[in-house]
Amino acid sequence: MNSRVTEDLLPQKTVLLLIDVQKGFDDPVWGERNNPQAEENIARLLARWRMTRRPVYHVQHLSRLPLSPLNPAHPGHELKEVARPAEGEPLFQKHVNSAFIGTNLEEKLREVGCEALVITGLTTPHCVSTTARMAGNLGFRTLVVSDATAAFALTGHDGRRYSAEEIHAVSLATLHEEFATIVDTETLLGRVR
Repeated sequence: MNSRVTEDLLPQKTVLLLIDVQKGFDDPVWGERNNPQAEENIARLLARWRMTRRPVYHVQHLSRLPLSPLNPAHPGHELKEVARPAEGEPLFQKHVNSAFIGTNLEEKLREVGCEALVITGLTTPHCVSTTARMAGNLGFRTLVVSDATAAFALTGHDGRRYSAEEIHAVSLATLHEEFATIVDTETLLGRVR
């Protein structure tokens, strides 16, 4: 069912969801990152969605951890210029990984008659994948854009270091065809007219 979304043109009521595209993710505290072009691809998708008058929703993480770059007390909590909402585009603010918890995102998606949900943003193994899993569980046809998302390197419980690319690839693999369909920007742009 999910893969059919990418075979033909995307429905007009396909919502583009930009998750946590915030300045704080440029902080060196996060370490090695993959997909340096993610924001550029997000901008391309955003421009196409706006041009074709499809719904665009934004999500902003407001960390409760005082030292987090995403805490509202720090400038890093602000959305990057490329991801700022235009007039009429809703902004959902959250405190946990899922954009569905503590927000009315599900209600708004159902209200607009969402036929498919396209997820972009940061970071792949955390807020992107958690939101994609919940979207799939809630019955939304969900697509995650592989090159419009990004991950950071992580250290496992055993002390092993995993590169940003490994984390990203495994995160997408755990979503694909179970919770979402994984696509790239070019493929998606070819389906939006």
